[in-house]
Amino acid sequence: MELKIFRDALPAAGASCTLKAELPLETEILISDYLPPVFKLVKCFVRPVVLQKQLQPGRLTLDGYLRCTVYYQGEDGAGLCQTEQKLPFTKTLELPEFPFTAWAAQVEGQTEYVNCRVVNPHRIEARGAFGLVVSVHAQNKTELITALSEGGIEQKFTTITGVRRAAVLEKLITVEGELALETAPAAVLDFSGTAEVRELKILRGKAVAKGEIKGQCAWRAEGETSLRSTSITLPFNQVLDAEGLSEDCRCLCVVEPTGFTLAQGEGDTSGPGTLTVTAMLRLRGWRPYQLQCVTDAFSTKFETTQTMQNILSERIVCPLSASATLKGSGALPDAGAKVLACFASFGPAQLAFQNGRWNLTARVTVTAFAENTLAELESYEKTLEMDLALDTTLPETADLYPECWLSVEDLQCTAQGGALEVTVTARVEGTILERCTTACVESIALGEPLTPADPEISLRVYYAQAGEQLFEIARRFSVSPGQMLAANDLPEGTETLAAPRRLLVPGG
Repeated sequence: MELKIFRDALPAAGASCTLKAELPLETEILISDYLPPVFKLVKCFVRPVVLQKQLQPGRLTLDGYLRCTVYYQGEDGAGLCQTEQKLPFTKTLELPEFPFTAWAAQVEGQTEYVNCRVVNPHRIEARGAFGLVVSVHAQNKTELITALSEGGIEQKFTTITGVRRAAVLEKLITVEGELALETAPAAVLDFSGTAEVRELKILRGKAVAKGEIKGQCAWRAEGETSLRSTSITLPFNQVLDAEGLSEDCRCLCVVEPTGFTLAQGEGDTSGPGTLTVTAMLRLRGWRPYQLQCVTDAFSTKFETTQTMQNILSERIVCPLSASATLKGSGALPDAGAKVLACFASFGPAQLAFQNGRWNLTARVTVTAFAENTLAELESYEKTLEMDLALDTTLPETADLYPECWLSVEDLQCTAQGGALEVTVTARVEGTILERCTTACVESIALGEPLTPADPEISLRVYYAQAGEQLFEIARRFSVSPGQMLAANDLPEGTETLAAPRRLLVPGG
C-alpha cells in the first residue's frame, strides 16, 4: 500500500555568523583657505557609513565611506575649528558558503586607534583603523512533511510559529530646510541630530514613512570663543518600494542622520542658510506564519522507517523602543576647565543573561572638549556601560540575537568642582529575535506488513509511569492513540500521563 505524503515549504532560519574585520585609515587633510590655520589638534573621530551590502556565496561585500572628522584649535585666537574628509571603501569579507532566500547584515564597530599629526598649519595627516563587527542572519526555504495518510498511518503534529523576512531595505535619503543663525558665524563646529519615524503605513509592495529629523548646530560667532547652539526640525515623507511587504507584516523603520551640510547664499552670510541632511533609512519587515508539521509517525499495519530533521524557525520575542539614561563623572586634570562641546559614540550592542534575565548591553564613549586655564583646548573621555533590561522571561538557553540601532537622545556634559559630569540618554530601536528548534519527520516509508495480532487476545494491560507519552505507548503495541483514549476513557487530546496508572491496550 502506498503512503501519501503531503509537503510544504517553510522559511527556516539559515546560517548565522559574526565576522570581524578592519578598515584602515590613511589620509591627508588639507585645511581650506576659508578655515583658520591649525595651532593644536584636539580630537579625530572616525565613523563608517555603509551604503550598500551584497551577499554572494562565500563572501559579503560592503561599500561606503569612512567619515574622518578632525577638531583643532585655530591660530590667533580662532578657537575650536572643524574639518572632515570622506574616504570611500570597498570591503569584502570571507564567510562560509550557505544557501539563502533572505538575509540581513548589521554592521557595527568602534575605532581601534587613530593617530593624527600636524604636518604644517595647513595640513594634517591621520592614520588609524576602525574595527568592524558584522552579524549576518539568513533564512532559507526548507521542505517538511505536513500530513500523512493511508497505510494505517498514525501521526503526531505540532504547529511551528515564526516570521519570514519580507523586506530588508536600506536607503540614503536627503532632507533640506532653512537654518537661520543669530549672527553671521565665524565657524560651524558640529552638527548632530536624531530622527524619528512618527507614522509608518504598510501597503502591498510599498511602505510610507513620515517623521522628522532634529538637528543641533554648534557654532561660534566672530570674536567669541564660547559656542552657541541652534536647533532645527525638518520633516520627511518617504515612499519605499519593497516587493515582499503586505498589510499583515510586522515592520520596523529607523532613520539615522549620517551627514549635515550648511550652505550660505553667495555674498550673503547674514541670511538663513540651506541645511542639507543625509540620513540612512532602514526598513525591516517580517510576515508571521503558522505551519503544521509531522513530528512523529508509525503504522498500525506495516513496519515504518523514518528519518528526522531539526527545523530552525525565527520569531520576534521583544520589540525594542526604549530609552536608557546613563550617568558618570571623572576628575579633570585642570579644575578650572570649561566644557565647550561633547559627543557620544556606541560600541556593538550585545545580549547578556544577568541575574536571571536578558539585558541589552553596549559601551558608550563620551568625548568632551574643554578650554583649560591656559586658554588651550583639550579633549576628555568618559566610558559608560549601557545595560537595558529586556521585557522577556526566556531562559538562559534561549538562542537570541538583536537587530537594533542606538542613537543619542540627549547628552549633557558639565565641569563642576574639578570633575566632568556626564549624562547620556540613549535611544534603542529594533527587535530581539529567537531561533527555535523543532524536530520534524524528514522522510518516512512503509516496510513489511506487521504480524497479525492474536485474535484470542482482545485486551492487554500496561502499567504506565508518570510522564510517559500516549503516542509512544500506542506505537509499542501498534494500535492507534485514538483507540487508547477510548479504551481508557481518557480526555480527548491527552498526550502525557500525569500520574502512574493501568492502561487497557486494545488488540491490534
